[in-house]
Parts: sequence; C-alpha cells; structure tokens
Amino acid sequence: IPVFILAGLLVHCVFLVSIFDIYFSSPLVHGMTPQQTPLPPPAKRLVLFVADGLRADSLYELNSNGTPRAPYLRSILEKNGSWGISHTRVPTESRPGHVALIAGFYEDVSAVAKGWKENPVEFDSVFNESKYTWSWGSPDILPMFAKGATGDHVYTFCYAAESEDFGAEDAAKLDKWVFDHVKSFFNSSRSNQTLFSALNEEKVVLFLHLLGIDTNGHAHRPNSREYQENIKQVDEGVKEIASLIDNFYGNDGKTAFILTSDHGMTDWGSHGAGHPSETLTPLIVWGAGINYPQKVTSQFFEDNFLKEWKLENLKRLDVNQADIAPLMASLIGVPFPLNSVGTLPLEYLNSSDHFKAESMFTNAVQILEQFKVKMSQKKETTLSFLFTPFKPLSDSEQINLLKKIRLYIQQQKYDEVVSLCKTLINLALEGLSYYHTYDRLFLGLSIALGFVGWTTYVILVIIKAHTNLTKTVPANEKKSTVLFYGFASAGMIIAFFLLIQTCPWTYYVYCLLPVPVWYAVVREIPVIQDLATNVLSLHIGQSIGFLLVCILGIEILVSILSLRINRVFHCYFFYRSALTVGLLVFAAWPVITQLWIQAKTRALIWTLLCVLLAIFPLMPVVGREPNIPLVIAAGLLTLLISFFSLYKELASLCKSENKYRDKEDLKVYFYQMFSVALSTYVVSSTHNSLKNKQGLPVMNQIISWMTLVSSPVLLLLSPTFLFQRLFSILLSLMSTYLLLSTGYEALFPLALFGLMFAWINMEQEALQHYGLSLKPKLAVFNFTCAMDITQFRQLHLDDVRRSFFFVFFIVTAFFGTGNIASINSFDPASVYCFLTVFSPFTMGGLLLLKVAIPFLLVSCAFEAVQVTTQLSSKSLFLIVLVISDIMALHFFFLVKDYGSWLDIGTSISHYVLVMSLTIFMMVMNGLAQLLTTQRLGLPRRTKHHS
Repeated sequence: IPVFILAGLLVHCVFLVSIFDIYFSSPLVHGMTPQQTPLPPPAKRLVLFVADGLRADSLYELNSNGTPRAPYLRSILEKNGSWGISHTRVPTESRPGHVALIAGFYEDVSAVAKGWKENPVEFDSVFNESKYTWSWGSPDILPMFAKGATGDHVYTFCYAAESEDFGAEDAAKLDKWVFDHVKSFFNSSRSNQTLFSALNEEKVVLFLHLLGIDTNGHAHRPNSREYQENIKQVDEGVKEIASLIDNFYGNDGKTAFILTSDHGMTDWGSHGAGHPSETLTPLIVWGAGINYPQKVTSQFFEDNFLKEWKLENLKRLDVNQADIAPLMASLIGVPFPLNSVGTLPLEYLNSSDHFKAESMFTNAVQILEQFKVKMSQKKETTLSFLFTPFKPLSDSEQINLLKKIRLYIQQQKYDEVVSLCKTLINLALEGLSYYHTYDRLFLGLSIALGFVGWTTYVILVIIKAHTNLTKTVPANEKKSTVLFYGFASAGMIIAFFLLIQTCPWTYYVYCLLPVPVWYAVVREIPVIQDLATNVLSLHIGQSIGFLLVCILGIEILVSILSLRINRVFHCYFFYRSALTVGLLVFAAWPVITQLWIQAKTRALIWTLLCVLLAIFPLMPVVGREPNIPLVIAAGLLTLLISFFSLYKELASLCKSENKYRDKEDLKVYFYQMFSVALSTYVVSSTHNSLKNKQGLPVMNQIISWMTLVSSPVLLLLSPTFLFQRLFSILLSLMSTYLLLSTGYEALFPLALFGLMFAWINMEQEALQHYGLSLKPKLAVFNFTCAMDITQFRQLHLDDVRRSFFFVFFIVTAFFGTGNIASINSFDPASVYCFLTVFSPFTMGGLLLLKVAIPFLLVSCAFEAVQVTTQLSSKSLFLIVLVISDIMALHFFFLVKDYGSWLDIGTSISHYVLVMSLTIFMMVMNGLAQLLTTQRLGLPRRTKHHS
C-alpha cells in the first residue's frame, strides 16, 4: 500500500504539472532581428508613471461635490493629451502587469510563482532598448527589468523592502520617497557633468513606480479616505515632476509623458482575478508626439462609465495593456521589444501619416519575425511528413503582403498600409498561437489515456483487495512475460519517436506514463472477467440503480465546482449556494434511510448541524467586510466549549485510577485553552493597533509565530482516545485559525467540527443499521490500538456513500467561506497578526495554511470514520481517489483553448483545483494519521521516599 500511495502521488503530480506544460508554457522565442522605425521620432525622452493598483474609475470619477480627484491629470486629458482605458489580463498581479506594459507581452502565468525580484525568463523590454533608463520605486519590480537588460544602462533606485508595510501610518510615503528622489536626482545632475550629458541624450526613459496607492488599497480598501488621498498626492507629485522636467530641458517640447497602472483592485482590497475593477486601468498620455483631446458628439462603449465620469464629449481611446510598449518605443524611436505582441495605438499619435505608416509596418514586421522563428523551431522538431504549416500565412503569402505594403508606402497610400499591417499582425498572432499550441492535442490525448488507465487500475485494486466480488485467479507466467515484452516494446518505440524529434524531457514523461499504467490494467484481465461473471449473477436493477446514483453524485460535485460566474452582481466566484442545497439534502439523510428511528437524538443533532453549516455558503465571501468582533466571539465560544469539555474531564478524573497521567493530560488542555485565549486577545489588539495606524505590535507578532509553532506540539501531547484527540486537534487548529481570521469565517471550523463529530456517531448507527458490525464504544476507542487485520471487513455499497460524504465535506471545507480558486478572494488582512510588510511567499504560505485547516479537520474525522467502521486505513480512501479522479478527468475534457483569455483560464483553473484537491487529500490523509495516532511522551517525575 505505501508503494501504491507513493506511485499515486507521483502520477497525480504528473497530471497536475502537465496542464501547465500544455496550456501555460512560455510564449517567448529568441533569435529575432530588432525592428526600428526609420523616421525620426517625435520625442527624445519618455516619462512613465505607473500608479500601482490604481483603478480607472477611482481616477476618472468626480468627488461628490463635482470636483476631480486628480485635478492636474483631469486638466491634462481635457486640454493637453489623450486618454482611455488600458485593459489588463488575468492574473492581475504586479509582475505580469509590468511585463505587459514595458515588454509588450503577456507573461507565462507560472512565472508569477517564480518570484517578484528575479527574472525567471529572459525577455526584451523598452528599457533594454533605450539609451538610458533611470527608475525609482519598489525593490519588487525594478530589479527584474535591470537584471534582464543587456549592458549597464538601466539604473534603479529602490527604497528598503521593509517600507512596504500594510500596517504603516501612511503608505503614501512610498510615493513621496519616489518624487523626492527624482527631484534630488535632477538637482544633483547640474553639478555632475557626466550625468547631465547622459540626461540630454536621446532615447531616454524615466520610470516612476508608485506603490502607495496599491498598499493603501490593500490596507484600507479603495473606497477609503487613505486611498483617495493617495491619488490626490500622486496627482500633485506628477504635476511637480512634469514641471521640473520641462524646466530642466528648457521646455523643448521633446518629452512624452504616460500615466497608467499595472492592475486595478476590488472593493475589498485585493486583485488577481478578472473583475472589471481589476482589469480596467487608466491611461493618460501627453507631451511630444501625442494627440490633443478630440471632441466628439457621441461614442459607444459597453460600460456606462463615460456618463458617470462626465467625459462623454472627449474621445476615449481604449487599448490592450501590451499595446503601450510599442507606443513608448514609437515615441522615442527605439526598436520595438523583440517579444512584444502589442499593436501600436495610432490614434494616440500626433504625427505625419508617413510616420504612422512606417511605425505600423515596423510593428507588423517585428511580430512577423517572432512567427518565423516559432515556425522554424517547430519545423526542426517535427518529422517532415507530420509537419502541418499555418496555411493563412505561408511563405508566399508573407512575401505578397510585404511587397504590397512597401509598394503602398512608396505610393503614399498610408491608409492602405495601416490596414494591411493590421491584417498581417492579426495573421502573425494567430500563427504564433497555432505553433505555440501545436502539440496540445497530442499531449492532451497522452494525459487522458494515462488518466483513464490509472482510474481503471485503482478500481480494479479496490475490487480485488477489498471486496468479495472476485476470487483469486492464479497468474499465467507465460502470458505475463508476453505482456511485459509487448508493453516494453511499445514504450521503446514511443521513446525512439520522441528522440528523433528532439522533444523536451517532459514529453517522455507524459507519453510513456500510460505504458506501465495500462500494463498494470491488462495484467488484471482475469479479475475483470471474473467480475463480469459475478456482476451478471447479481440483481441487475439494483446494480444499475446504484451506478446511476454514483454518477449523479459525481456530476453534482462537478456542477458545484464548475457553475458559471455570476455576471449580474459582478461576483467572480462560484455559486457556493449549491453547497447549501447539498447540506440540506444531507440533513435529510437519517430520514431517507430510516436511521432516525434507532437514533433520534443523534439524527436531530446531525440535522441541526447540517442546517447550521449550510448557512456559511450563503454568507458574503470572506475578506470583503472585516468583522473582528465575530472573531473574538469565535474565540470565546471555543473557550466556552472547552470549559464544558474540561468539566467532563474533571469528573472522569475523580474516577480514574491513573490520576498522574490524567493530570498531565489536563495540563495540556489548559495550555491549549490558554493558547486560544491568547490568540483571541492578539487578534483584537493587533487590529486595534492597525486601525489607529500604530503598526503591528512586536509582542503580538512574536506570540503569533510562537502559537503557530507550538500548536502542533501541544496537540501531539494529548491522549489518543478518539474524542479527546479530535477535540485537542480542534483547539490547536483554532488557536492558529483565529490569528488568520478577519470575520465570520472564524466560526466556520467550530460548525464544521460539530458536524464531523456528529458524522462519526451517525456512521456507527449506520454500521449497526446495515448489520455490518456491533456498535463499538467510541468513548473508549483509542487511535493507537492496532486492530487485528482479521477484524477488517470488506467494502460494502454504503462505503461508497461514506466516501462521497467525505469528498463533499472537503469541497465544503474549501468553498464554505469563499472561492479559493480566485486569487482576489485572498485578503492580506488575514496575515496581519504575523506580518504586515509585503512578503508574497510568506503571506501566500499563511493563507494556504488557513485554507488547509478546515481540510485537516475533515481529514481527521474521515480517519476516525475509517478505523471505527472496521475498514483498513486505505480502502475508503481508494474510493475517494476514484471519485476525485473521475471529477478531474471530467474537467480535463472541459478545458478550453478558445474564447476569451478569462474563459480559458477559468476552465484550466477548474482542472487544477480538482487535481490539487486530489493531491492535497493524499497528503492530508497521511498527516491526519500522524495527528491522530502519534503522541509525544512527557517525562515522568521520579518519586523520592524518605
């Protein structure tokens, strides 16, 4: 069994990683020739302001008294420049947002996990192509563009990482730091001839990264006074810097200015998903080479923002975020970034038609170069008779289009040039996508084949080892040898086929994995034949009915996970109310099965707890409205339950013979209760301190980390009797969970644990109801008591129902208080008891721990159900594995590679989520066994007798 579980874990890791290789592989290619507009550019220098986390509506809409929130920028878009909305892509995070802005391509999503300060993929950027770039701002953003640059011409000036403190008195100081350092930089250049000369060169970029708005949005929400005050301060700072630069260069009219944002932010202060508040960012451009405001009588957009912002008479020019990189390159005359997939937004340019046509042609050739390299790479790694080229952009079609464009430029037919260039860009982008996804079908079929084989094999293992449906069939050595050599030959042929095509090593894993899996399945053909004979002898109607119920149950779980996004209320999370319906159906289970007749009290408790837990999915998603009093109430309720349990323990202590041991156990409970009380105090104290802008108290931070470390130790010191150990697990996990809670979710583990407690008791009633066993006394049941293997019973049909319950409870644990599949559901405020300084991986780890705690409670309860129902520790879990794999396979076939980027990402996230659940369950199953069965021994005192 351990080997089987390890093999299963490895196989599922391959299945999970495969989706990133198939759908999220890096789009970058190298070896292109730089392309530059041959005509002189309109600007010598460019100033780029990126207000991190700034929403479009937060900047453009007016205050309640009708005055603009950013007076200077409002006057710019009304009198001096052009404006619009920059549409970002998911994930709406800082790293991919800045890469799209400055390098012009949408980065491979998996690169987000590789670090903010590093440059995990080599790419070109506007900064790299410039003569000089000076940048000021966050140490999480600037270094990745400096590290990726060739030469030593990108200079960075960063404040300390510790300054990015969500609990600071005022995060606007980060932006003030940037503005002050830019001013001192220009002042110092007057006495530094080398710097002065460099600043007066052409093709210069000045980049100001302004993080204060994003930090204030996380800490106080975008509708807060702090967020809006920060916007006003940025507006004043931009005005000062623009004036300073114009004066420095003698108002030569050769400076272009761009203000935009990397992403927006939800009303509850997070970002990462695809809500309009996250994907719509402002874009204001003015200065050299930029069009003045264009008056219009009417314009149509799907949103109604123009009227709200009082900008319906000024032409709105929307762009995709990656389009800003070619715009910057065109303005200062540097080569377009080699990996850029943006299209130059010509409406922003105030230049000759000739310049626009040449710039558009440069843009088209630059993207065509990527297409050629991509096609060449794929052709080299594919056998000639198997290679299928992208026909709409064949070599002859490329030559024809390029000839036409050059001819039209010579004939000064610039409108036709622009039109043909846009056609060529669209075809080249389609071709890039075609070759990027060239192997997708082939790899997808390999993974699907391995998936089906693995699921079939697990089902056969269950039937063979844990049921009475088959009899032991002696192995035929001769047939086994033939089978082995047959599959080994197939594997060698596949490996040779991949070798001659010089495929990546991961292709070998995906394509060869089905070979051993199906070999294991085919070896069990005698079992399949024996099973078919036995099934035909059973009651056919009952078997088919049970099979249909199983399929219906799995489809319900799939539906819960894949219900569509609610666009009416702009709530980008799954319909969690489906969980409520499921829990209400569970509440009726004792009535449906007549269990309530023999256990009325337990059935009533079960029903009430199901109804109580069903309330949580109807609540708003966690993090949107913090409610610390509810967290404190959860802590006090935990203590109240603990006192009640402690009273029962004291009563049993009076009757106990081993009073020393029991007193030591009571000490552990006291320590755990003290830990819960301390956590409750820390949560209250920390949030009061942050509310008063006094930062995170050091003592509270120390206590929080000590609680996190000590909780598992205290848990392992408790006795291993069933209820005592489970209650100890609750206390230990609650002390940590309280520190990570901001609202009603703090009550969720209590309700969940109550239902799990009732589930264990109800399963004992069910066991007796079906006559499978006498009801054991749970009060004296000890997890560490090794059960004789001869006492294990075989699986029964009702055990499939138990496994389904577990999977449903796991889904409820994940989605009961929010949609963890959406990045924007995570609230940084959850980790403020541990740290407030921005640290993505530490914060992410703590948030994942918060997600795992309800999961762990369910896993421990499931472990108790397995052992108390006299099943081997893995038999029920194998059924769970089959249910999860069927769900994952279902989602694998639902993965989309067409439609909007958001739809594609959503379909992939469903699959990733279910696969992660499966792997997580396998890990948690082992962890649950550790937490329930292991105990650390306390040293005994030595008694001295006089």
